[in-house]
Amino acid sequence: MLIKQHPDSTLTVIELPFAAPPILACGAWLKNTICLTYDQFAYISPSSGDLSTVLTRNLFVESIARLTQSLCKPEIIVHDLHPDFYNTQFAHRYAIQHNLPTISVQHHHAHIAALCAEHSITHAVIGIALDGIGLGTDNMAWGGELLYAEGAHFKRLGHLQPLAMPGGDRAAREPWRMAAAVLFHLGRTDEIFQRFSDQPAVSTVVTMLRQKLNSPMTSSMGRLFDAAAGLLGIDPIQSYEAQAARRLQALATEYSGTYSPLAYGYRISNNVLDFSPLLAWLIDQNNKHYAAAIFHATLAMGLAEWAILAAKQYNVLYVALGGGCFHNALLHQTLSNLLTARGMQVLSATRLAPDDSAISLGQAWIATHNIMTHKNHAYT
Repeated sequence: MLIKQHPDSTLTVIELPFAAPPILACGAWLKNTICLTYDQFAYISPSSGDLSTVLTRNLFVESIARLTQSLCKPEIIVHDLHPDFYNTQFAHRYAIQHNLPTISVQHHHAHIAALCAEHSITHAVIGIALDGIGLGTDNMAWGGELLYAEGAHFKRLGHLQPLAMPGGDRAAREPWRMAAAVLFHLGRTDEIFQRFSDQPAVSTVVTMLRQKLNSPMTSSMGRLFDAAAGLLGIDPIQSYEAQAARRLQALATEYSGTYSPLAYGYRISNNVLDFSPLLAWLIDQNNKHYAAAIFHATLAMGLAEWAILAAKQYNVLYVALGGGCFHNALLHQTLSNLLTARGMQVLSATRLAPDDSAISLGQAWIATHNIMTHKNHAYT
């Protein structure tokens, strides 16, 4: 791949298969990067981190100023669907100030588009986007998505079976809450009190689940990992992002015995992939290493079947694997092997990470295709 030289060596530069107009993409909330397209190249900044602090927001603004001054002034601004994100609000202010149009892009579509951009794939792909959370087009919390993506367009073909998040974002920090949501989903509410009697909020969480209070539903694979960890008693409360998921991966990798995916550990109905049977099996397991290995193997098998069914239906050869959950090398490699064995071409992150730091590139890719498809239309 040809790389255009730029004085700022911290930039990642991706050659595009076409000339793109000057587009400024404002990236994601977490692991934020910005992307500016210029001629046949996309320039991606280093990550400024989580945009919840004044420091990282200043870094975000400074990155935009530096890049637009050194390369070109943007003609179009792209941002995430979420209206409350700092970078979304900045995008609208910047657009008004400079009299520029804006384009909004769904988070998981951007994950898959980033892989298309990195590999110069301009035709249709099946995308598996697995991460913690991203706002969907239905205003729900997505995070385990099966997509058909082609250029500026995408279709949500399916998703993971949704689970409640009792306490909202707090459930992402306390895996025992997601485990409680699984027990409730399985009709085993009484076991929540037995398993998590040491958690002061256990009664409150059960009330939330029963009354559907502050318990938004999510299709997130990240929360599915948390639920599995919580059921196995692994890191019921996390100290850092993805702590429980990393522990699960480590336990699975350390297991040296033989194992196979759990027979009937998942079901697919109307393109909804449901791992409830696998989660129910985890509840009674004592060997955490063995359980973690089976968990990963069954996830990979279910995801592979899910993608292959869609690829056959839409006559698509490529499957793109995007989202932060693909930092999990065991899941990524096992799934890639299964897909490749069935004749699929797998697109994986190589020069960029699979996580939210690639979102800005995906946003710019989608916006470019949008413009190429609708050259004579106005964008608002």
